[in-house]
Amino acid sequence: MSTDRSNGSLYVNIQKNIAKVEFGHPASNSFTAELLDRLTRELQKLSDNDGISIIVLQSEGDRAFCAGASFDELVAISTLEEGKAFFSGFANLINAMRNCKKPIIGRVQGKAVGGGVGLISACDYVLATEAAAIRLSELTIGIAPLVIAPAVERKIGKAGFSELSLSPTEWKSAYWAQEKGLFSKVYETTKQLDKEVHFFSEKLASYNPEALQAMKKILWETTGHWDKLLTERAEISGRLALSPATKKALATFKK
Repeated sequence: MSTDRSNGSLYVNIQKNIAKVEFGHPASNSFTAELLDRLTRELQKLSDNDGISIIVLQSEGDRAFCAGASFDELVAISTLEEGKAFFSGFANLINAMRNCKKPIIGRVQGKAVGGGVGLISACDYVLATEAAAIRLSELTIGIAPLVIAPAVERKIGKAGFSELSLSPTEWKSAYWAQEKGLFSKVYETTKQLDKEVHFFSEKLASYNPEALQAMKKILWETTGHWDKLLTERAEISGRLALSPATKKALATFKK
């Protein structure tokens, strides 16, 4: 059952040494600026929690995993400062996931668009269902997936990112995502997915936490420049959000 809270919801459940983080929003689990900030701060807090070894990141409900940025907030952007601040929310979240000391397992039960694909890409290991198709639709509304590009490219390569981003109206299947390296495993049903997430997270959490943290550093060792890079990309995205072409496209979609 999904949340009806306009700014979204965020729940954390810690059992033994595994933290399950669940976010939700009534608009297909999209991200408002407030929800992005809350999730970022929660992951930063869990990173420093010595009582946990693994984080499982998931969304509410049994349909969409994440529809990306809040459409209403995107439409409302009226200044460069507002635009940069909004897209910096995704930059900050990806950097929090990158800098998190604990491996993050993504549980993806349904479709993901735009920033949702970026969120998946910033996980360290992802389990999904066959319903978890993905799409980068940014070009259709006049912007581009600039902030999430480094994370997506890191997982599926430049060619895969090009194929995904330059065909913004085309859904790519969960098996396409698995073949490209975004998903580690794909299951037919959510029940099978949850069984494997439980088994895999408990197994991973049984390993030496120091070894897990060392492994996490190795996985992200070439990304130290992302703090600056993603902030720069957020500013470019904020500028694109103000362009006449984008405003016209957003107005059309809003109708």
